[in-house]
Amino acid sequence: MSRIGNKPIQIPPGAAVELDGSTAVVKGAKGTLRVGIPAGIRVERQDSKLVLRRDSDEHRALHGLARSLLANALKGVTEGFEKHLDIVGVGYRAEVKGQTLVLALGYSHPVEFPLPPGISASVEKQTHIVLRGVDKQAVGQVAANVRAVRPPDPYKNKGVRYTGEPLKKKVGKAAAGAAKQ
Repeated sequence: MSRIGNKPIQIPPGAAVELDGSTAVVKGAKGTLRVGIPAGIRVERQDSKLVLRRDSDEHRALHGLARSLLANALKGVTEGFEKHLDIVGVGYRAEVKGQTLVLALGYSHPVEFPLPPGISASVEKQTHIVLRGVDKQAVGQVAANVRAVRPPDPYKNKGVRYTGEPLKKKVGKAAAGAAKQ
């Protein structure tokens, strides 16, 4: 029995949900999202709540997934999602030019990262990037792509990392050899 799939979803004020067969269109103050509902899952509206039911146990794996996707869409169109990234390194910095994030990360050239539609970025203190959007998956994927431009180096702790991401600094070759003697 799916515990997550059985939890009702509260429709927040200012959001509207239109059920159209296998698609739910979620509208809110920040935008509109379309969520596909898998076959075998029904969405029922009860007052100001949405309840997801499954036809049989064959669709048990999709029950919680469909509920989470719908709940994330409702949260996205009302509150939005954001990811915070930190840039660590001497001379490393970022700036936003229109819909492009320009990163100076120690390469011989600045890296221009075009932001997809629906995603906005702001740079605070040249080393802190905040990505915002309505779609949780899109915001997370853009954050992962920005981090992949210069992932954190375990030896020098330089690179792009999520804010609060724990990093374990590794000991270099010279220090490891000196420790044995």
